[in-house]
Amino acid sequence: MESVVHLQDAGVSLGGRPVLRHVDLLVQPGESVGVAGPNGSGKTTLIRAVATLIGIDRGSIEVLGSHLGATDLVEVRRSIGLIGHQPSLLSELTLAENLEHVARLAGLDVSRVANALDVVGLAGAADRRAEAVSFGMKRRVEIAHLLMTKPRLLLLDEAASGLDESAHDLIHALVGSVCGRGGGCLVVSHDRSQLGELAARVLSLSGGRLERVT
Repeated sequence: MESVVHLQDAGVSLGGRPVLRHVDLLVQPGESVGVAGPNGSGKTTLIRAVATLIGIDRGSIEVLGSHLGATDLVEVRRSIGLIGHQPSLLSELTLAENLEHVARLAGLDVSRVANALDVVGLAGAADRRAEAVSFGMKRRVEIAHLLMTKPRLLLLDEAASGLDESAHDLIHALVGSVCGRGGGCLVVSHDRSQLGELAARVLSLSGGRLERVT
């Protein structure tokens, strides 16, 4: 069975400083894997490498069956969903317009937008500009985006931080949806309790190396 993510002896240096060293990581279809570590441990660098946003200096990385560096990244990126530290909405657009923009880029019918906003509890805020809403509402829009586009690989970088309980439930549902379709999830956080709720297997990132925890 084709893995969702497979890193072998991978290393990444930023500004001449090693951040990830000899990383081996395997995420199988239907699996959610968590990575715990303090700020500055390299968690975001790991997510960015898997998301094809930065390259590795050594070893190999395979995402959704494609060896990065030896394939066209456009198709791979279309199958990846990422929620990072900060919401990535276009501030001058309304919440609905942000999702309509995403739908058009993904070749989806924009009629899906209204239902997606309703699912995340934002039906009444569709016409509010992104720059005028709270962090939590922006995060809900990102969740709606991924519910629409149905990625095969879900990457969460401290995605549950600062959210209320109902938004946490939406994150749980998103992870369950991706894994239920045979995709995979990689979740990184400094909060081990959150990882325990979102991931069946948790690793620890320390000194740029991954170690098994649970």
